[in-house]
Amino acid sequence: MTNDQNLNRPTPKAGVMDIAAYVPGKETVEGVAKVYKLSANETPLGPSPHALEAYRHAAERLAIYPDGQATVLRQAIAQTHGLNMDNIICGNGSDELLGLICHAYLSVGDETIITQHGFAIYEIQTKASGAKPITVQEKDLRVDVDAILAAVTPRTKIVFIANPANPTGTYLPFEEVKRLHAGLPKNVILVLDAAYSEYVRRNDYEAGVELVSANENVVMTRTFSKIHGLSALRVGWAYAPVHMIDAMNRIRGPFNMNSAALAAGAAAIRDRDHVETSIAYNSKWAEWLTEELTKMGLQVTPSVTNFLLIHFPDDAAKSAVKADEWLSSYGYILRRVGGYGFPNALRLTIGPEEANRGVIAALNDFMKQ
Repeated sequence: MTNDQNLNRPTPKAGVMDIAAYVPGKETVEGVAKVYKLSANETPLGPSPHALEAYRHAAERLAIYPDGQATVLRQAIAQTHGLNMDNIICGNGSDELLGLICHAYLSVGDETIITQHGFAIYEIQTKASGAKPITVQEKDLRVDVDAILAAVTPRTKIVFIANPANPTGTYLPFEEVKRLHAGLPKNVILVLDAAYSEYVRRNDYEAGVELVSANENVVMTRTFSKIHGLSALRVGWAYAPVHMIDAMNRIRGPFNMNSAALAAGAAAIRDRDHVETSIAYNSKWAEWLTEELTKMGLQVTPSVTNFLLIHFPDDAAKSAVKADEWLSSYGYILRRVGGYGFPNALRLTIGPEEANRGVIAALNDFMKQ
């Protein structure tokens, strides 16, 4: 495009059109009436009844601006997790908070480090800030601390870790997270994306609270879209040093969360019975699904989350693409993960009992055909 052509219409700044837009999973199947969406890692149990009540009550005040400080939600989070409110910031999903971190701390020429199968938003927000993402390989589908440390340069400003990881479902033990942090320069931010942390039942796992509390360069992000069942409302929060909270607050929108999200989020996180019920349900069906998938000869990456990464045989007739087409025809929508480096795998969200049993029956038929 010539300079004259550039004057004919607005042109995005350099680098924007080089960003690959995030592609969500499909939600419908043409010609199929009843569909089970097992592609977005949503909870099959839905939100807490208390969250629904708070949401409905918020409808009575739609003409009033929301609390720009998210006071009620931050109080609920702080009290539930034993944290200081001043170290908490809330956002329109954790996606917004990850973007705020990038926009506050990245400049043109800076670098971030992401892992081979990491969440796409890390790369998108890095590039949107004018910086360069450096991708390091994982080891056995897990974050490789040594590979990350070897990739650090004077230009490195942020290291992104999803722990547990998506789409693999694997996790990094806390000792390894601490080893990673100890090897980073003090001016490099370690971002611990703990979106699936509530599901983890391992003694050697810690979401990041301890590391944030003891240091000046660690941020933990969390979401209400998974175990709390508030995906539609977009509720996220981060726990970080006060100086980082201050920086992010200066660039976020003044009313970045709506009143319904604030009220429902506060009610959801206080309902510990609902959370524990969701954890128990997930553990039961994750184990059952893994056993059934393994019985039919499919490889499943061991997962600590609410989803399973299923690997298909190196057989054109039994590929992940063919399996996805087969399952879709019966109304079971799984997530293709070729964009995350797994062209022959599908990610299965643990769903309602009917869907769990149905998808196994359909896959059994597929493997036998």
